[in-house]
Amino acid sequence: MSPEHEPFDRLIRRLDPGSQVLRVWELTGGVSAQVTALEVLLSHGRRQRLVVRRYGAADLVRAPHVAAHEFRLLQIVRSVGVPAPRPYYVDESGDIFPTPVTVIEFVEGQAGLTPTDLGNVIDQTVDALTTIHSVDGSTAVDLSFLPRQEEVCAVELRRRLPPTGASPEATRIRAALDAVWPLPQRNRAVLLHGDFWPGNTLWRDGRLVAVIDWEDAALGDPLADVANARLELLWALGVEAMESFTERYRSRMGAVDFVDLPYWDLAAALRPAVAMSAWGLDAHTARTMRDRLRWFVSEALGRVG
Repeated sequence: MSPEHEPFDRLIRRLDPGSQVLRVWELTGGVSAQVTALEVLLSHGRRQRLVVRRYGAADLVRAPHVAAHEFRLLQIVRSVGVPAPRPYYVDESGDIFPTPVTVIEFVEGQAGLTPTDLGNVIDQTVDALTTIHSVDGSTAVDLSFLPRQEEVCAVELRRRLPPTGASPEATRIRAALDAVWPLPQRNRAVLLHGDFWPGNTLWRDGRLVAVIDWEDAALGDPLADVANARLELLWALGVEAMESFTERYRSRMGAVDFVDLPYWDLAAALRPAVAMSAWGLDAHTARTMRDRLRWFVSEALGRVG
């Protein structure tokens, strides 16, 4: 075991004292957390792959107990049938790694969407999101540790736009949202994934096998998740996929009032409108995403007058 792998061995021995780490490799795609895969020989002789999530400074400033919260959320969502990694261990001591970590199941799958059957993909995506939204603050599940989504958005609105790099859409979004925020509470507050998009889903053999990366979870209007998914589906698959997702969600969740969806669309669009230029996209991808974002914002502004 090389010196850089020794902390992982110590961590896994806390989970299973007789275990041994055989292999360590970094996983791509993580933004706020550093994600590392392990192959482990357990004490009873079985090999298993695990994932260690180490949380970054931004997460810890926003939520010092983000590791424990994500660990608990995985327990909650699995209990109601959401496909999600099994959580095994959480460590906030700081005596192995300098930041808190969770140890979770390694789920074999491909991130994002490569649909051969768009309808089936949309159905499974809606199934996952509506199951997440079945957990609300009135249930026996304690969600008091989660931030309120409208307050998260209020913080974003209070931030001054950078003098350069922000698109013209950012100013229009800010003006529209500043005029109405906070929105009236038309829907019951539910568990929100907080960053529900194709990159946070894993697929295998045409089946959605896991929803991952729960560090942005919050409690609030289900339309916040719907709006984020709409924009991401527009980017990934186009208008038809976005509209199909929206209508299928609406038909499944008849009690959800959609009157404020245009405002939640604008809230979802604010961050990319401000920050997309810093995402390091190639020219073609950036142009396509910018054009679709511009259409998305204009369409939302049109619906709010």
